[in-house]
Amino acid sequence: MFFKQKSNVIFRNYESFGYLTDNRNFEYRQTSNNDNYIGDKILSESGAVFLSILGRKPQTIDELAKKINTLYTDVDIRTIKNDALEFYSSLERDGFIVSGETLQECEEKDTRFSYKTLKSEIIKKDFSKTFMHPEKFTQDFLEEHFEGKPQLTNLHIEITSKCNERCVHCYIPHDNKVSHIEPDLFYDILRQCKNMRLLHLTLSGGEPMLHKNFCDFLRKCKEYDFSVNILSNLTLLNDDIIKEMKANPLLGVQVSLYSMNPIIHDEITQMKGSFEKTKNAISKLVENDIPLQISCPIMKQNKNCYGEVIKWAEKNKIHVGDDYVIIARYNHTTQNLSCRLSINEIKEMLKDKVTNDPKYLEQMEIEVEKKKNTTLNDFVCSVCHSSICIADNGNVYPCAGWQDYIVGNVKENSLNDIWNNSEKVQYLRDLRNKDFPKCIQCPDKDFCTMCMVRNANENPKGDPLVVNEFFCNIAKLNRQIMLEWKKKLINY
Repeated sequence: MFFKQKSNVIFRNYESFGYLTDNRNFEYRQTSNNDNYIGDKILSESGAVFLSILGRKPQTIDELAKKINTLYTDVDIRTIKNDALEFYSSLERDGFIVSGETLQECEEKDTRFSYKTLKSEIIKKDFSKTFMHPEKFTQDFLEEHFEGKPQLTNLHIEITSKCNERCVHCYIPHDNKVSHIEPDLFYDILRQCKNMRLLHLTLSGGEPMLHKNFCDFLRKCKEYDFSVNILSNLTLLNDDIIKEMKANPLLGVQVSLYSMNPIIHDEITQMKGSFEKTKNAISKLVENDIPLQISCPIMKQNKNCYGEVIKWAEKNKIHVGDDYVIIARYNHTTQNLSCRLSINEIKEMLKDKVTNDPKYLEQMEIEVEKKKNTTLNDFVCSVCHSSICIADNGNVYPCAGWQDYIVGNVKENSLNDIWNNSEKVQYLRDLRNKDFPKCIQCPDKDFCTMCMVRNANENPKGDPLVVNEFFCNIAKLNRQIMLEWKKKLINY
């Protein structure tokens, strides 16, 4: 019997326990299938050892037992083999590993992401056997273990500030797009991330494929077993890059497509021919079964045609998201906001969404109900609690858009030191909902998502605590639409 860890699973060994998760938080799903996501699991100390030995290549149970026996020399190998069989079988039932009578069968059971199949194999969940803390949720266990100390799980690295497009709505002033990250610095950051047991990396720019070491960076990310997301316009995609993407089964790609009308798309990117290059590259990724998400920011230029992008993406089984939130540039200049929809334009757009998507308001209602459970002492957002961003020059920011709030530089201090000891990081961590008194009594607060970078970038002094009125008006608009919908339901 052969066993192997599934290709979409990430494992981190904390010595006293192990953490096992699938790639559900980081990959992009087929629109036709949302079932095959298996969650995460805490393993005991011995379970972590057993899984560390397993790995992603098929091995026989005898081979595995011999390797385990070198670590537990005082235990009979037959006992180890029986324990290993029981443990691996349990993890297979939970969906984290696969087995087979032959090496080939084991490999074939490890089904990968594919656009060619409408439905993936649905794994039957069986959590009847757990090896550690069955009475606790995983997140509760982790918070107790680390005594509430924030753990860095997601890192955004801008490997270059240079870009070959000039998107009219971009929050980065184009004059500041001038440099690449030094390869040695990038590799040093990865080593630090591995030591901090990071799970997920986002690589972006600028345009990340402009970096001459882009493929080498992907190879090193795979070597360290990181889940990787790439933000790119895909205009520079080539066969070498596709090859490296296919080699990393945890990888996902996000690309912006603004319109199915080439003139409108190119008007937004200010790069002639960008539509054809991006659209053809998207098709190439689909052909090669590389997980992909299309993002379609909605602005004045494409407000009447963004729906065609959504239809095209759904037809091709590509996950697609749209968003009308355009934020100001990080240096507090606001010229890019000239393309942002007005409140009246947003109102008309939302009406169209309600008309064309019967589930839109149902989903909004679910999100509203969730927010009703928040308290005054809850965190404002996840920045500096589980995620942070590093620019090509080594500067560390809370998130990609908030680049005038520098919390440290990895050329001067380690990422671990910045994460744990930066005064600016601690300041953000200490902020709670109660620090926004204007929002506490607001009747529209459940229809709003507080975002400090939206506040900071649009405020002349960069103050994240000064609430942005534009987004307050959007929250009010959402609440009005929801109340009108509920009123109609009652009348029916």
